[in-house]
Amino acid sequence: MRRALGELGKLSKRLFTGQYGAVGALVIPQTLARAARLEGRDDWLVTLPPIIGQASKQWSLTVGEPYQPGGHTAWVAPACDGLGRPLALKVAWWHPEASREAAGLGAWNGNGAVHLHAVMDLADTAVLLLERCEPGTPLSDITEAEQDGVVAGLLHRLWMEPPPGHGFRPLAQMCQQWADQFEQEAAAGHVSMDPGLARTGITLFRELPATADREVLLCTDLHAGNVLAAQREPWLAIDPKPYVGDPHYDVLQHMLNCAERLTADPVGFARRMAGLLGLDHQRLLLWLFARCVQESPGWPPLADIGRRIAPV
Repeated sequence: MRRALGELGKLSKRLFTGQYGAVGALVIPQTLARAARLEGRDDWLVTLPPIIGQASKQWSLTVGEPYQPGGHTAWVAPACDGLGRPLALKVAWWHPEASREAAGLGAWNGNGAVHLHAVMDLADTAVLLLERCEPGTPLSDITEAEQDGVVAGLLHRLWMEPPPGHGFRPLAQMCQQWADQFEQEAAAGHVSMDPGLARTGITLFRELPATADREVLLCTDLHAGNVLAAQREPWLAIDPKPYVGDPHYDVLQHMLNCAERLTADPVGFARRMAGLLGLDHQRLLLWLFARCVQESPGWPPLADIGRRIAPV
């Protein structure tokens, strides 16, 4: 790892160039550098300069310094093409949850989410050329009550019927994987809930996807940090992790990110979001209970919320 970091330091001082000359020294955002160290991906960071250089040449880009503090899995920076269009270049290491991001953005075609202009798939890296959101203010900068309406409005638009031959993974697949991980945590003694309640919750988490009365293209990670202010529209979603399944599931990440409101009144919060989205309030509560159980090993306060909203 020390050798890889040494090479990274040398490369950080080296200029990468595109058709329009030098576009700046490589800078690694703080969050990405920390995440790469934790996941043993320092060697991946070393591959960034040639990849960014290839994208710059292929798409005739001038690339600026990356956004700080950055994300956990991707190097993202403002860019302009030969026509002067404001774009964003995203270079992400491959991970299963986001493997269909480009396909999802292509299906939405700018309806509620950023436009995808081009994509380049490499062995362990996805390179996306995206619409740039300006001013790029995150939705988290406004009140949570206002966030609710924006999130609901975006989800209404994103929940489209999947296109024929889409290839998106079913929500049930993700739920099964996360349920398996939960049971491993439980076996290791990392679950603080009553065992019977935990079994009920994780069983629901496995079973709920199969009982949906409709299936749509889901974002699965829509929350205030993944919605940015833009010029084309007031707000646009970024960084989706598309699956196909029950729309009730798609509300959960926003609710989990509003921790104080969720703790204070989980039933009322669920009722509000169900009303904004035309969803079944009781089914949303079941999903919320199951997700609280599933997340509780790494987020202990959710165990108490799960206990309070558990089905009778």
